[in-house]
Amino acid sequence: MENIFDVKTIQNYIDRINTLTPETQPLWGKMAVDQMLAHCNVSYEMVYEPEKHRRPGSIAKFILKTFVKSKVVGEKGYSRNSPTAPQFIIADRKNFEEEKKRLIGFIQKTQQLGETAFDGKESFSFGKLKAQEWNNMFAKHLNHHLAQFGV
Repeated sequence: MENIFDVKTIQNYIDRINTLTPETQPLWGKMAVDQMLAHCNVSYEMVYEPEKHRRPGSIAKFILKTFVKSKVVGEKGYSRNSPTAPQFIIADRKNFEEEKKRLIGFIQKTQQLGETAFDGKESFSFGKLKAQEWNNMFAKHLNHHLAQFGV
């Protein structure tokens, strides 16, 4: 798994994001490119702008930790058309440039804060995660959706 705390790795992500245009079409799925960028931002909003999202209740969190966590934070990539959690569904069209700028900013902020800031950090849905689990979650989500749009 790529290391999202490494400067060279995040530059690769930024370069891939910068090849997207408002006209870039997906190879699969229903999202437009602006919606995909907004969708990717949700993972980071839950860390940096948590007030934007409702936390799962105790029963939902138990279910997420028990049945979903290993799929999200593990090494194995996502398959095409995997189920999407409701808070990650972006129904409306978004401003492409704004979402792109936000995503790049979130990626850079995460790298700059570094592994130590994330080791043992509480996630919205899965409780405390190790830095490697945060890394896997961010990296494979980005890779999945950038591949979806052919970059």
